[in-house]
Amino acid sequence: MEGISDIKIIGTDARRPTLSRKEPYINIYFELSHKAPTDWCEAFNDVVSKMKYGTKIESSEGLFVETWMRSPDEIQGVLDELKRAVIACTEAYIERIRLKVLAASSGGSVNLEEQGEQGRLNRIIAGLNYKD
Repeated sequence: MEGISDIKIIGTDARRPTLSRKEPYINIYFELSHKAPTDWCEAFNDVVSKMKYGTKIESSEGLFVETWMRSPDEIQGVLDELKRAVIACTEAYIERIRLKVLAASSGGSVNLEEQGEQGRLNRIIAGLNYKD
């Protein structure tokens, strides 16, 4: 069984091959290793909305990342950026789950949404990345 931490880009969609056309852009559909949860997809779309070219994943399908670029020379750079976005979204998703479990196990006494400096401190501590 595949888990959320196993999500990665594994190739392009065989049903929608990347084609060279007259238009000054290339549509490309990257395939994920397995279906991503809807809320992961929504977070991913938020992250990639800041990319140079329009990029998205259909939340209901959760399996293909659709993007475009102007030149074949940009493909590797876009792919590298998407791979980083997948990793960041997965880490954030796992952290949200960890915080929910922590809040549930403490009887709800942990309030990370607290206001002011303590709330800010709680969010910083909860978001620390201890991975290499």
